[in-house]
Amino acid sequence: MPVTSIDTNVDDHSIVVISDFPATLERIWQLWSDARQLEKWWGPPTYPATVTDFELVPGGKVGYYMTSPEGKKFGGLWRIESVEAPRRLTFTDAFADADGTAAEGMPVGTCVVELTEHDGGTRMVTTTTYATAEDLEKVVAMGMEEGLTGAISQIDDLLAAEAA
Repeated sequence: MPVTSIDTNVDDHSIVVISDFPATLERIWQLWSDARQLEKWWGPPTYPATVTDFELVPGGKVGYYMTSPEGKKFGGLWRIESVEAPRRLTFTDAFADADGTAAEGMPVGTCVVELTEHDGGTRMVTTTTYATAEDLEKVVAMGMEEGLTGAISQIDDLLAAEAA
């Protein structure tokens, strides 16, 4: 399992996930920078993602929805703040309505993805920070820790399939 640690910190309203992969920095970056590859792992395993908009440039947006096993769609929206390929990506991550507009009253996280070479592979540190402890508690109650762990764990399957 690639997730080596997950830390929820109420004091700074953050979730930090550290993951290690037996792949190059450039390969792991592709999983973020290519919409079709992002769809293969973003979201919990039983809620596959469909990317509807993909502008991975500062000021751009990435729109997507995840589909539950029952067929219900849950939207999401990234607003891209910075892209420093192949090492760093920063974006705000919001829940979205059916039109792809940020859902009012729902927590918005600022996500920083950092990729570094580590033990012959790549370490990915994903830090998501919320405005308040209450926002953090809300996403944790919704299953964010399990969802992140499940989503990131799918990357192992992708890498294994490529190696086969």
